[in-house]
Amino acid sequence: MLVGLTLTILSIRPGGLRRQLRLASRRLRIAIVLGGIWMVGSLIIRVVFPTGPISDYGPPAIAILLGAVFVFAGRDPADAPSSTPRPRA
Repeated sequence: MLVGLTLTILSIRPGGLRRQLRLASRRLRIAIVLGGIWMVGSLIIRVVFPTGPISDYGPPAIAILLGAVFVFAGRDPADAPSSTPRPRA
């Protein structure tokens, strides 16, 4: 039921199901890259600063920063203007 509801909602949105799945895959790739950046950053912090406040608060700070990056990078791209003229009302 959940799969059917998801497909119905995605099909109703502008651009159809194919566009929505393309945007979802784009967001997944962005999330994987940002997750890798977080893993490397967290590893560097744990190796360079094994104790102290940077070790405690560094990984959450990186996660918040990367979350903000995802919010901006994961937005839907602007629709390209259509080449066909719109009829005047």
